[in-house]
Amino acid sequence: QVQLVESGGGLVRPGGSLRLSCAASGFTLDKYTIGWFRQAPGKQREPVASISGSTTTYTDSVKGRFAVSRDKSKKTVYLEMNNLKPEDTATYYCRYNQYWGQGTQVTVSS
Repeated sequence: QVQLVESGGGLVRPGGSLRLSCAASGFTLDKYTIGWFRQAPGKQREPVASISGSTTTYTDSVKGRFAVSRDKSKKTVYLEMNNLKPEDTATYYCRYNQYWGQGTQVTVSS
């Protein structure tokens, strides 16, 4: 069955970096769109980035700071996050169609 498992979250200071991973199983990773979303406390879940083939998209607030990529051999999609800001604090999720991972917490604080 389809399974998505996120990892790589943690506590980081403003200006720091993290790399999130989304390990996929149960489908062919490179053929489908994978999206990264985030949800901060008290807010709605919002899209952050996506990758479809070689095409990537980003929400305006992360453009130039975040990069999404995939490793077909490892069946993993990554979200490289640089120059993190306190407003990036949220639980980050990856999604394939109607399937969601369990999320990984990112906290940006000094």
